[in-house]
Amino acid sequence: MSRGRFGASILPIPLRSAAAAAAMKIDALQRMFPGRFHAGVGSGVREWMGQVGARVASPLGLTREYLPALGSLLSGDEVTSDGEYISLDRVRLDWPPTEPVPILVGTGGPKSLALSGQFADGTILTGGTTPEGVRLARTHIDEGRARAGRTDKHPITVNVMAATGLGAPARWEAECRNWGFDPSDDVGVAGDAATIAAAVRRLADAGADTVVLQPTADEPDHEGFIRFAAREVGPLVNTG
Repeated sequence: MSRGRFGASILPIPLRSAAAAAAMKIDALQRMFPGRFHAGVGSGVREWMGQVGARVASPLGLTREYLPALGSLLSGDEVTSDGEYISLDRVRLDWPPTEPVPILVGTGGPKSLALSGQFADGTILTGGTTPEGVRLARTHIDEGRARAGRTDKHPITVNVMAATGLGAPARWEAECRNWGFDPSDDVGVAGDAATIAAAVRRLADAGADTVVLQPTADEPDHEGFIRFAAREVGPLVNTG
C-alpha cells in the first residue's frame, strides 16, 4: 500500500460544514495518507439532498462560498465568513494539513465549472459526459482559471459507464436508460478490451486526465471487472 493513492470521491457539501466536518476530516485523512490524498466535493444530487432535508436554494451560491472557505481553512488561515450558506467566526484548524490537499469539484454546469476552475485544483465531471462534453467543460474551467489568474494544472476526471462479457450491450443500454442517457450518444461503452480502450482514448484526447470505468449496476463479477480494466484495458490505453 506504500504507492497507492486515496481520495474521497465527492462529499455532498450541503451535509458538511466547511469548518466542523469537511476540513477536519480532510485534514485527518491527509495526515493518514500524506502526499497521496485528494478530496472531491460537490453540491450533491438535489433530489437526494431534498430527501435528507439539506437541499439549498442555490447550489451555485453554496459552492461559491464553500470553496474559498474550505481552501483557506486547509491552508491554516483563520476564516471569518458571514454568507448566506457559510457562517464562520474566526475559525482555524488546530492542526492544519502538513502539505497541500488537492480539492476537486464534482460538477457539470457551465457556471459551476467556471467556479471549479477559479477555486479548485481539479474537476470531476458528472456521469454521462461525452468527449465533446469534456472539451466544452475545459472551456468553462479555463474561463474560471483565467479570472483567477491561475496557471497551475487542473486535471479532469470522467466516470464512464462500461460493460463487458456476457450480455454487455444489453446491460449497458439498460443502465444508460435508467440514468436518462441516450445510448446513441458517446456516453459509455460496451464490448471487449479494445473497444473500451478506444472509448477511454476518445475521452483522453478530448482533455480528460483520468477516466474511471464504472460497471453497470447489475455487473455479475465486480472483482473480475476490476481485473479486466487493470490487466486488459489499461495496457491498451497506455500503448494505444
